[in-house]
Amino acid sequence: MERNIAQIALFAAMIAALGLVPQITLGFGVPITAQTLGVMLAGAVLGARRGAAAAALFLLLVALGLPLLAGGRGGLGAFAAPTAGFALGFPVAAFATGLFVEHVRLRSAGLAAGLGSVFGGIVILYIFGATGLAIVAQKSLIEAFTLVAIFIPGDLLKAAITGMLVQALAKIRPQTLAWHRSAARPGDLRW
Repeated sequence: MERNIAQIALFAAMIAALGLVPQITLGFGVPITAQTLGVMLAGAVLGARRGAAAAALFLLLVALGLPLLAGGRGGLGAFAAPTAGFALGFPVAAFATGLFVEHVRLRSAGLAAGLGSVFGGIVILYIFGATGLAIVAQKSLIEAFTLVAIFIPGDLLKAAITGMLVQALAKIRPQTLAWHRSAARPGDLRW
């Protein structure tokens, strides 16, 4: 129990620390940040529930006013900005990434983490992000998805980095990846 709490807090802190990497703000108000890498790693390393808990803890701290979002933003006002959909999607993206790595068994933990990051950290997160952008910027969903499509190459790179880091963890400290077991469970997809 204490180990789970420590891991959740550690990954929430990592998501916050990745916000310190200088952001590049685009013309429509959504910046390119490294925080989505932290969300992908949280789900890929901790699994669905603990990864989502880490992202939710991060959002709670932001809501309480801590300037943890990229660019030093925090407080409830951050949830009314064009980036609100992305931020609110962090726990769901981490959960989806974790769910993927827990149930889709591949020979390579790194490949599972990379593909899980594409599913959770890109597909699911973009659904939240584009929806939030469409609402706040009063654009159609198609326009919003077109605007956020510029992030895809960078996020694919983040998914690849997540896969490489998880593969290294699987070799060095496989017990760190609680979801990674050699035997499949009922309901798992195995390739």
